[in-house]
Amino acid sequence: MQQVNSAISASTWPAAPGPALFSWGANGSGQLGLSNITNYSSPKQVGTLINWSKIDGGQSQTLAIKTDGTLWSWGNNTYGVLGLGNTTNYSSPKQVGALTTWSQLSTGNYHCAAIKTDGTLWAWGRGLFGALGLGNTTNYSSPKQVGSLTNWQSVSGGNYRTLAITTSGALYSWGYGSSGALGLGNTTDYSSPKQVGALTNWASVSSSKFGSFSLSVKTDGTLWFWGQGGVGQSGLGNLTYYSSPKQIGALTNWSAVSASTAHSVATTTSGYLYTWGQGTQGQLGLGNTTSYSSPKQVGALTTWSKISAVMFSTFAIKTDGTLWSWGYNPDGQLGLGNITYYSSPKQIGGLTTWLSISSGTYFTLARKTT
Repeated sequence: MQQVNSAISASTWPAAPGPALFSWGANGSGQLGLSNITNYSSPKQVGTLINWSKIDGGQSQTLAIKTDGTLWSWGNNTYGVLGLGNTTNYSSPKQVGALTTWSQLSTGNYHCAAIKTDGTLWAWGRGLFGALGLGNTTNYSSPKQVGSLTNWQSVSGGNYRTLAITTSGALYSWGYGSSGALGLGNTTDYSSPKQVGALTNWASVSSSKFGSFSLSVKTDGTLWFWGQGGVGQSGLGNLTYYSSPKQIGALTNWSAVSASTAHSVATTTSGYLYTWGQGTQGQLGLGNTTSYSSPKQVGALTTWSKISAVMFSTFAIKTDGTLWSWGYNPDGQLGLGNITYYSSPKQIGGLTTWLSISSGTYFTLARKTT
């Protein structure tokens, strides 16, 4: 999943204390980066370095950028998704090339995309349905530039699709168009970027990594949905599919969004947390296993800051730096030291120094200050 918050360039992070990287949950392909394939139900530090800047988990692979602008990957390497020029799995971080100019990243379902400091966009991995945006359906095991634009700002990899926003606020999508998930008014697949409408006021976007829908926030603070809505993940009070963006409610203070497999999570600028969609595993955090087709507030707190949701689990960081999780937990991906499911938020340990969170398929990554 992509965390939707203001991007911080690698050069702005202090040298020390720096961000350490932790991982937990399923590890059958080495996606935790711990040099083994053992599952862990509580956070484990990835190496001893404290220079991790950006992180994202995908199907069973991890992608990360360090504060020096280098790009790293590890885990399952089917289709060359690690970008290392081969299809070998790795259980510890491996540098992708030698460049020090990577600034943004996202990993979807066996494909990855990343933006350089010069604003160019690059993709690699599985090209099925045109997910890489390279004009074909070919797999690539090393990064390939997507088009010639040099004003890409953010990117979100989804389920065989990719969405990205330019510095001018234009939204583009490509890949698998099933259920209208590209927002282009149809269900057609596209192998190169297509602009979603003509508006240039898109601020952030989250494409479901393993589902067929997307969420986006505009610069005016409004929240939008398109794609599959069969279990209420649209937040529009129905189970309808939409092939073009539809506004969710009338609020104008939405801040961050995360599109999971079949549920949605969002925060407001005032710090409230909302969830909706499939709730069968307690992933909505509402104390039950009910599904809802419109946003429901999680508790009464106004201290929620960052969010990540994938499959049937949800994670969030509060403004006090504490880390919380709830939902599905068969591989210990909630980080609570067990494999128990929870339908309301539970704090992971007692630390107050967590910076960011990202969840892949049944595994989790988080950064914290040391």
